[in-house]
Amino acid sequence: MPLTDIGRWAVAILVTGALAWASFTDIRDRKIRNVTVLVVMALFVPWAVLGGAGAALSDLEAGALALLVCVALYAGRMVGAGDAKLFAAVSLFFGLPGLAGLAMTTALLGGALAGLILAANPRRTMVLVAMRGKGAAGRGVPYGVAIALAGTVLLWNGLLHAQLPWLAPLPR
Repeated sequence: MPLTDIGRWAVAILVTGALAWASFTDIRDRKIRNVTVLVVMALFVPWAVLGGAGAALSDLEAGALALLVCVALYAGRMVGAGDAKLFAAVSLFFGLPGLAGLAMTTALLGGALAGLILAANPRRTMVLVAMRGKGAAGRGVPYGVAIALAGTVLLWNGLLHAQLPWLAPLPR
């Protein structure tokens, strides 16, 4: 196995740990600490060095685009600040070609997580349905968990050269 592959695997292990911590704090406190986001961003540096300069430019473009979109979503009160920062940091690892896949995987996992939270408390779900969504939803969905899971799944998917069904190339 080439040294660059070993390095990328090592970085992926560290990123996975940082994302697990982000998930833990998001579940526990509904906050994603800035230091966790900075760790993910710092781990991008060796990832980019091992991937080459051409890929790094696309990765930075993806991070900038994700940050712009996430800041707009935060301004509209659709996502939390920690979620926005974490998504932008994670997007650095996938570049422009992988950004849509990251967004789709995050949305799928976030929807599943929201469904689990609603199923876990049927009384609160019935109140929300009866009030047509106008009632208090409680603490909400820890969307950082969905972002972290999506980033981890896609990172390892790429390293293991697997193919997830919703990321399959379209037939020509």
